[in-house]
Amino acid sequence: MRVGIVCKVLGLLGVVVSLWMLWPIFWAVIDGSDDLIPLLYSMALGLAISGVFLLLGRGKKAGDMGPREAFAAVGLSWFLASAIGGLPFWLHGTLPTYTDAFFEAASGFTTTGASVLIDIQSAPRGILFWRSLTHWLGGMGIIVLGLAILPMLGVGGMQLYKAEVPGPVPEKLTPRIQHTALLLWGVYVLLSALETGLLFLGGMNLFEALTHTFGTMATGGFSPLNASIGQYGNAYFDWVILLFMFLAGANFTLHFQILKGDIGAWWRDEEFRFYTSLVVGGILSVAAFLLLSGSYDTFLDALRFGAFQVVSIITTTGYVTADYETWPFYVQTLLLVFMFVGGCAGSTGGGIKNVRILMLFKEIYAELMRLLHPKAVAYTRLNDQVVSREVVSSILVFFSIYIVVFTVGTIIMAGLGVDVLTAISGVAATLNNIGPGLGSVGPTENYASIPMAGKWVLSVCMVMGRLELYEVLLLFVPATWRR
Repeated sequence: MRVGIVCKVLGLLGVVVSLWMLWPIFWAVIDGSDDLIPLLYSMALGLAISGVFLLLGRGKKAGDMGPREAFAAVGLSWFLASAIGGLPFWLHGTLPTYTDAFFEAASGFTTTGASVLIDIQSAPRGILFWRSLTHWLGGMGIIVLGLAILPMLGVGGMQLYKAEVPGPVPEKLTPRIQHTALLLWGVYVLLSALETGLLFLGGMNLFEALTHTFGTMATGGFSPLNASIGQYGNAYFDWVILLFMFLAGANFTLHFQILKGDIGAWWRDEEFRFYTSLVVGGILSVAAFLLLSGSYDTFLDALRFGAFQVVSIITTTGYVTADYETWPFYVQTLLLVFMFVGGCAGSTGGGIKNVRILMLFKEIYAELMRLLHPKAVAYTRLNDQVVSREVVSSILVFFSIYIVVFTVGTIIMAGLGVDVLTAISGVAATLNNIGPGLGSVGPTENYASIPMAGKWVLSVCMVMGRLELYEVLLLFVPATWRR
């Protein structure tokens, strides 16, 4: 392990994260609020911490990076970003302890949307803008952002890209990885600008349009309002945000192909068709139950509120327009299941990913065919291409590790005194980067009541979920750090 190159990458990414605090500083200056000085101090401290890492990594080249260095850099970069990103909340006093501040920042960067901030609207706009901006920065990935704007990372960028981008097989749009990162961020910025414009034209002020866009496109869920999107009671906002949540939960490579003129790209992709089928089926099922149970008087209301919550949960966004804990148990159970599914590979959504769920079903079917026809050769296919046994094996291993991590996390939370429902849904909601769960972390409550140790456990769960487990687990493997 060449620790120096890891330190250099961490230092560069720390500088990127710290400099992005200039945007909330801008809002603080406009408002003349008391968060200006804490934000300036936070940026300075973040740059100082980054400088230490750069000194430790001086003279090292990105081209020296191997798989171990890449995994370590990616895993540690998200913890470093959270450590720096939590400083404004702590120094301003928005949150009373650094544990709470770290939790909030980790929730932001990992696009989880789990909050410990009780009275959101009492915080100044600079702090709230930074809170939502962490979503947007983390949505496409801190490393991918670094690759896009830091040419010096491009030499060893493929190792970093493969380690961070969600999905079993990361896709490259171009031979040069820096160009791929720029294109992905270009699509991301374009969709963000489009949503901001539509929300602004619908009557949101610019600040709220931007912050809600950050939460939508990153599938994060932080809102500057106490009651989230439900505070507006506006059907237009609900449907606009729903549309962009759905797009954010799809593979951004497909969006790029659509923008290039390949109109059929979405429907040729088997994962997208599976994702769409789940969403449509879930919406119709939930809407029907909400109407039949008397939760809503009209089908249009049941469709509007049911559709929003289904898309919000399955894309792991976590925005709410209604208290779904008052809905029928069937609906709550279905939403709990959707928490584990998540978005598509190459999206900003968390969860297990639709492609893995689809591949699991295909592999089960193939195994049944092998049992019926022992001499037959049964392949698992995706998009009319045979999937290698290595990829299939990695998906099955992922499921195994996921179950173990989820079980251990739930046991630890229960051991800390958290009730069973809250422990299960809290770990599920953080590990899958959703935000709101059930019990005491439901849609009308938050994570403030979780014990201090539990917040650190859930913070780790959020980072593990965002990086799909391996990158964090490898940090605890001694072989990772051997010379």
